[in-house]
This record gives sequence, C-alpha cells and structure tokens, in this order.
Amino acid sequence: MKAYFFLGLMAIPCFVAHAQQTPDASLQNRHIQFIKGSEQSELHRIELRSDIDTTWFRWKERGYSFGFAPSKTPMYTTIDGILSTPYMIQVRGNAEERNRKRWGYHVFEGYAKDDRSRITMLVNKHVEAERPVAELYYYSTVYNHDETAYNWFKIGSDVRQHSFMFGRDKALFYGSLKLSNALTLGAIGKEDISTTKPAGDDEQNADADAKYVNYKELKNGGDGTIFYDKDRDIVVIKIKGKWMKVAVEALPDGVSYDF
Repeated sequence: MKAYFFLGLMAIPCFVAHAQQTPDASLQNRHIQFIKGSEQSELHRIELRSDIDTTWFRWKERGYSFGFAPSKTPMYTTIDGILSTPYMIQVRGNAEERNRKRWGYHVFEGYAKDDRSRITMLVNKHVEAERPVAELYYYSTVYNHDETAYNWFKIGSDVRQHSFMFGRDKALFYGSLKLSNALTLGAIGKEDISTTKPAGDDEQNADADAKYVNYKELKNGGDGTIFYDKDRDIVVIKIKGKWMKVAVEALPDGVSYDF
C-alpha cells in the first residue's frame, strides 16, 4: 500500500508539496486514498477528499457557500494548474445530492474575471412541458431572477454581430434560420397578457411574470413582430408601428393534408 502511495505522489506533482508540508501519514491517507478496483483485483483507483470545516474562510463568501450546507459539504479541493484528461469529466448524483452539487442541480460553473458573473449548467431544477429540464445560462453579478440578472449566452462564434445569442426571455439571431419542420407562431390571447409586472421574485411568480413578458415584448416589438391572436383566430403583424391583420385564404380546390 505504501508503494502505491509513493507512486501516486510521484505521478501527481501538485500533491508532492502538500505531502512535504504534512508529515502525518495518517492525515495523508485520509485525503489521498488508493482504493482497489475490486476485492479480487490488485489494480487501484485514486480518491481525493477534503475535510468538512464550517470555519473555512471561504464559506463566508456567498459565491462559495450559496446552495451548500457547510456542515455537510467538504471544503473546495483545488488543483493549482491546468486540469487535463484524455477521457472526460463526469458529475454524478448520490444520496447527499444537495451537498455534492449546489441545491443538487448545478453540475458546472465557470466564473468571469469579476469572480461573480458565471456560466452555469444545471439539471432537473424544473419540469416543464412534462419533462425534466437541463439549463444553461450566463448569470450576472446580482443574486435574483430578474431579466437584467442574465447576460447573453452566445452560440456559434466569438465574432460581434454574428451567430446566435440567448438571454432569459429573448433570443437574438444574427444569422439565418433554416427549419426542417414547421414554424408555429405564439398563440396569445387576453389570458396570456398582464400589463403589470408582479411583485417579488420572478422564479416564485413564473407564470404571472411570463404574462408580463408577453405584454412587454409585444408592446416593444418593432416592425415585423408577428403572432397569432387566439381570441379572434387571426394572424397579426406590426407594420410602421401599427398592428395589422394578415390576409389569409382557404386552400385551393383539391389541396388537403392528412395531418
């Protein structure tokens, strides 16, 4: 076992300095363990572990403690160098889910130079349209769910005024859009509109706030904004700042669809 431990330290240089500063072998064995792959195997895997310490100074910072219980969560384990693997990085659930991921949802966070703005990926925080949801967003320096708390998340390239950007309630496409299936306009009626923003947190008032977002986007939408008025069964479009009805006709004789 000691031979495996020595080889492991030689293979991971960043742990060597730590080992030199920690002469207590029992302490080393508690934080760096070599575990058999199976009872009948002489092959091993490495496990790193930090202690649980509620007095750790980082727990006083919201960016570290937010969503964790310091009495159950080990201190952050830091690799002071570039982490590279020819395989993959994987995050898995477990019995103490909340204390292994923020609230049990966050699987990745990458911080900007202000050390507060961050890219976040999370899974199964919500169930929408009858299915669990994985979410990806760029959160700004405030801690709430207001629209202004979310920056643009850009996909496609890093060239300005190109590619596709996504915010909390809006997507901005600089490129063309090609669909391989149908395009469905938003079906909006009186029951889907609210002219006032509800008080409180947008996450707690998601349904009511969505109605306000509908109102705001239709009111502020420029020329070319189009939607389906489900109360009147008409398609309307804004032209020169005025809503106008789109003229439609019945299908020509002999034209029909099976769907």
